[in-house]
Amino acid sequence: MFSTHLQQCPEFLAGDHTRLRELLHPGKAALELSYSLAHGLLDPGKQSLWHRLKSSEVYYFIAGRGVMKVDEASMAVQAGSVIYVPPGAKQSLVNTGTESIEFLCLVDPAWKAEDEAVVE
Repeated sequence: MFSTHLQQCPEFLAGDHTRLRELLHPGKAALELSYSLAHGLLDPGKQSLWHRLKSSEVYYFIAGRGVMKVDEASMAVQAGSVIYVPPGAKQSLVNTGTESIEFLCLVDPAWKAEDEAVVE
């Protein structure tokens, strides 16, 4: 069994300028996982940089309001929204609300810095 807590995971600024904490990552703990799971925040009025990942991503929104842009499509998001981003898709998140957008992001296969490209 493995256990952690959000506050035990160091926060860092991701390449797309969202604030992340990696909750589960096979490269950081002895876990038999193909995916990684991160908790993210994007402050009010901010937009993440356009970027692409070689991996697929699933976003689950916990709080806040915004717009998720994937390639040419846009979708309003709020608490309870789920968005799937296919591998290689260009994406950006815009916070249109007055509070931080809070989300979980599952990346499969697990996130690696070399698999992400900012395309601003």
